[in-house]
Amino acid sequence: MKIVLLALLSFFYLNIFSQVATSDPSLPFDTDELTITFDVSKGSGTLAGYTGDVYVHTGVLISSSLSSKDWKYVLTSWGENTANTKLTRIGTDLYQYTISPSIREFYGVPSGTVITDVAFVLRSGVKVDGSYLECKDDGGSDIFVKVFESGFNLAIVRPLSTSVSEKNQDIIVNAGTTSMAHISLFVNDSLVKTNQDLTLIDTLNFQQSGDYWIKFTADDGNEVLTDSVFVHILANEIYKQIPAGIKDGFNELTPNSGILKLYAPYKDYVFVIGEFNNWTPSSEYRMNFYENNYWLEIDNLEPGKEYAYQYYVDGELTIADPFTEKVLDPWNDGYISGSTYPDLKDYPQGNVSGIVSVLQTQKPTYEWSGVEFEAPDQSNLVIYELLLRDFIAAHDWKTLTDTLNYFSKLGVTAIELMPFNEFEGNSSWGYNPSFYFAPDKYYGPENDLKEFIDSCHNRGIAVIMDIVLNHSFGQSPMVQLYWNDALDQPAANSPWYNETSPNSTYSWGYDFNHESYDTKKFIDKVNRYWMNEYKIDGYRFDFTKGFTNTSGDGGAYDAYRINILERMADSLWAVHPDAYMILEHFADNSEEKELSNHGLMLWGNLNYNYNEATMGFNENNKSNFGGISYLSRGWNDPHLVGYMESHDEERLSYKNISYGNSYEDYNIKDPETSSARIELAAVFFIPIPGPKMIWQFGEMAYDWSIDYNDRVGEKPIRWDYLNSHQRLYRVFSELNHLKKTEPAFQTTDFTLNLSGALKRIEMNHADMDVRIIGNFDVKSGAVSANFSHTGTWYEYFTGDSVEVTSLSDEISLEAGEYRLYTTKKFNITPLPTGIKENVRVTNKFLMYPNPATDYVYIESTDRINEIQIFDLSGRLVSSRKADAYTTELDTSGIAKGIYLVCVEAENESKQLSKLVLE
Repeated sequence: MKIVLLALLSFFYLNIFSQVATSDPSLPFDTDELTITFDVSKGSGTLAGYTGDVYVHTGVLISSSLSSKDWKYVLTSWGENTANTKLTRIGTDLYQYTISPSIREFYGVPSGTVITDVAFVLRSGVKVDGSYLECKDDGGSDIFVKVFESGFNLAIVRPLSTSVSEKNQDIIVNAGTTSMAHISLFVNDSLVKTNQDLTLIDTLNFQQSGDYWIKFTADDGNEVLTDSVFVHILANEIYKQIPAGIKDGFNELTPNSGILKLYAPYKDYVFVIGEFNNWTPSSEYRMNFYENNYWLEIDNLEPGKEYAYQYYVDGELTIADPFTEKVLDPWNDGYISGSTYPDLKDYPQGNVSGIVSVLQTQKPTYEWSGVEFEAPDQSNLVIYELLLRDFIAAHDWKTLTDTLNYFSKLGVTAIELMPFNEFEGNSSWGYNPSFYFAPDKYYGPENDLKEFIDSCHNRGIAVIMDIVLNHSFGQSPMVQLYWNDALDQPAANSPWYNETSPNSTYSWGYDFNHESYDTKKFIDKVNRYWMNEYKIDGYRFDFTKGFTNTSGDGGAYDAYRINILERMADSLWAVHPDAYMILEHFADNSEEKELSNHGLMLWGNLNYNYNEATMGFNENNKSNFGGISYLSRGWNDPHLVGYMESHDEERLSYKNISYGNSYEDYNIKDPETSSARIELAAVFFIPIPGPKMIWQFGEMAYDWSIDYNDRVGEKPIRWDYLNSHQRLYRVFSELNHLKKTEPAFQTTDFTLNLSGALKRIEMNHADMDVRIIGNFDVKSGAVSANFSHTGTWYEYFTGDSVEVTSLSDEISLEAGEYRLYTTKKFNITPLPTGIKENVRVTNKFLMYPNPATDYVYIESTDRINEIQIFDLSGRLVSSRKADAYTTELDTSGIAKGIYLVCVEAENESKQLSKLVLE
């Protein structure tokens, strides 16, 4: 007999027919004592065969629970062993647990709060090989026992929910009541059986395919209750050719119809279930089959309306569409604010479990500005890497768009965004991807993302998407489609994933099989999608060292991996010839050089060496950051994206202040000295020919550790540092400007002398020659600039000229001091001096810089409606409407003096703060 079940409710009735748990009583009231017997040999997990003490992690679900993960009144923290959570062993793999004197009293649930289920996960009392052994219900869900309020109740306990079966197969059906009643069984409203009892059990056998409703009624003489469940009996497979031009996922045909397509080889059948068919796998929603693809036309859709849907596969699995462009998440959507994502569609609670996909005809389109954007030359990029979550408090695209003036003034030419396709959870670095065609809603709606990219292009700034194509995690429907329960890993017949990663040293999630034809097709679709639909300019590919099935840690030269990566690049360049392709690779240099020769860019991590230099530790060549140059690696092209910091590295300023060197009264641990050391490092970083990358707030000497609040946890957002580090910001800005505009900083004729504490860079070009010298020691010293010729040279930052009469003369430098000499004279506004610690913060908004000159930023915890500036007599000097959390005011036309700034937020609250213009 083949009976397959579909979980269409949030929680299952496990009381009588659970794989793992049976309860006494079988249908308990919240006032009952309850005894549960667990057979861990029938569950999922690793607890079977364990002989040590076993504990239960337990709580309840109440009527307001958002999902099966939303436990309430949990007894202990995970891993905490207590006497009242220890199970009693009654046999091999058999345990009992008694909840007494009643369910409500045991968990301390107040009267008036409706308990719907008791929830369990079993675990070993101690960790085994670093983790607890666990047992959940068969299929991997938590274990639930249904609970009833006092009174007369009816529940169908078999089938648990909607089911699909084959013709001529016995189907056992069973319903129970909490008190004696006249129970009747109906099939499509035809009476089949009736009795007077606490339960009714029968066996049904359907000879014809089609749709059947199984209904039970119960009459105790005072009240009649009804419960029903849907059963579909399978017909033969529907083999039908797919219409031309249909892509994976949803395809709009008309305002009222569309086609869904799912690639699913080795599967027997697939249904579409959703809000358009009451989540029921009825005959008309069984998908057609054609050459390993399932497809179905959906009609009678309302134009512009969003519909939630899933695929129901082989009667064992419900998944969201891998190609969906939007998902609804029962565990995380409730924590996304309305200001971040206005009018977010509600999750269809009570009808379905797990993540669902969304389709929509006549979806609101974004009207692009029409600017013909020409991406900056990749060999000279200034990239700014940021994590939106930790960059602005609102963590949304709209506010980031409002902040673009900041990037323009800093002089960056590309913004690299850490992964923003749907990932597991809300607050994340994004390297745990789940859906590859949907922007994560935690950052706002898709059209806000498009507006951000459009606005970047209007300013000449490219947008680079950090993307993870090395692995997926368990929420991915592609992982779920082909899963080996017994081994708890991807199945051998998965079109996309290896059963286990060939790289045991560096392995996360479930490893893509990059030698699979299906994986190659999938990756090409992902890469083309974001460039076509969102007009991004290229990618930073995470951990490309893993794009291989060659065993080992990935450090050695790997011709198979080179072929995989070059094929991927060529496929994208065939349709987007100017796409940036940046690899986080860190493999053998001969391999990286070969990839560079093919046109790919590669990350160049010099964090350790730059940080040794900024901390003042120069012995044993530790501070030699010469590897920042592509020429030092023997490469032919400037394709090395060098960086001092990235999301993955400790912050320079944190280590300076924590561990910096000192000599006499010169102490790098002093914040002002630490900031000056970052300035010195920047002068020896940005000008070196080749693309460079700045990690967010590095230009403000951000000094919070990468491990603050756990490595991937949220970090403080310190825009007030802009006020206190205006000089450092200006140095970064000036260097970026030089790199973009002066051909000398793109020369191939340059030499780096970086082995000691006194360092030098020499750059020669027909337009101008450049010499940079700096003292990375903690005491004074002298170094030769090795000028290319005698005559007049100019120090860029001061504008001072120097007459060179001897090319071998040395120049004295104090600790941390530097010079940038050019043969061309520049006139720049003098740099601010020192660190200013006078930012003014209210409990509602942050204003910086303050004192200010030509502009001031306002960042608020509430969306700003209007900003007004008054002089001290109360006269309105300037005002600006706003609809953002962060905005900029142009104060260049306002006279110097002291003013009052009034910020009105969306809740109509007003805050005043003093502003000094100088």
